[in-house]
Amino acid sequence: MAPSTTTDAPFGRMLTAMVTPFLPDGGVDYDGAARLATHLVDERRHDGLVVNGTTGESPTTSDDEKSKLLRAVIDAVGDRAVIVAGAGTNHTEHTLKLARQAEAAGAQGLLVVTPYYNKPPQEGLVRHFTAVADATGLPCMLYDIPGRAGVPIENDTLVQLAEHPRIIAVKDAKGDLFGASRVMAATDLVWYSGDDNLNLPWLSVGAAGFVSVVGHVVGVELHEMIDAYRAGEHGRALEIHRRLLPVVTAIMTRTQGAIAVKAALNLLGLPGGGPLRAPLVEASPEFAARLREDLTIGGVKVPEVVIPEVAR
Repeated sequence: MAPSTTTDAPFGRMLTAMVTPFLPDGGVDYDGAARLATHLVDERRHDGLVVNGTTGESPTTSDDEKSKLLRAVIDAVGDRAVIVAGAGTNHTEHTLKLARQAEAAGAQGLLVVTPYYNKPPQEGLVRHFTAVADATGLPCMLYDIPGRAGVPIENDTLVQLAEHPRIIAVKDAKGDLFGASRVMAATDLVWYSGDDNLNLPWLSVGAAGFVSVVGHVVGVELHEMIDAYRAGEHGRALEIHRRLLPVVTAIMTRTQGAIAVKAALNLLGLPGGGPLRAPLVEASPEFAARLREDLTIGGVKVPEVVIPEVAR
């Protein structure tokens, strides 16, 4: 079935920033990526996936790997989900190249993060995002994450950028619900929660949905939260929010997100739970044990550890 989108949710409502599976030798596991994408879309109720985002360890994958990974995911689920390509870097010309590459691969949208580390002024952000939006015919979701980028996209800047016909959405990891409410009231920008800690609060001020990390393991439940809230069943949405608190705490607060998610996928026996690229490291056995407990408390069915019999 083709992905369902509307003007108030142009990328769908339940999306996850997908990890990039790697092989034991460090290469990208394109088959594993296709299998993980299929699981998320067909079994976990995902409307869309973000490929080559930060959770996908994009700083450590080459441009060629990004293109091949995107094509593998599109081939697997592109007829059933909106595939958004992470294209943002802290170099405008490189970002333009990645945006055009993503369009050629068949992506249906772009996620463009605030240029990180070099701390451009707001006018630099306007020029950067406008150049990316001008570079292709794809709709753009801006990724506002000052904790990593070092600078926020100020509210006045967002209002200005909203005038561009292809800048249509924001993935918010800034957490300024009041400021975002003012931008939403003044523009047609569509908001997506980019912080699983605040998924339910974002719905309360008008967000269309989520670009999640914990959606790797609780995508169905997050979709149910969205459905319940939109149906006016706010108590039901709150119940889901509270039930998932241990899962969100375990994955989003105790270590780096890709490390935690790959540990969770490994516990669940799903593709993507393999190695990470340096400087990231695999989760410790102690973290994995505590993660197992928290996932179980949060209602995630974690298979029992199978200990092979010792040959006698």
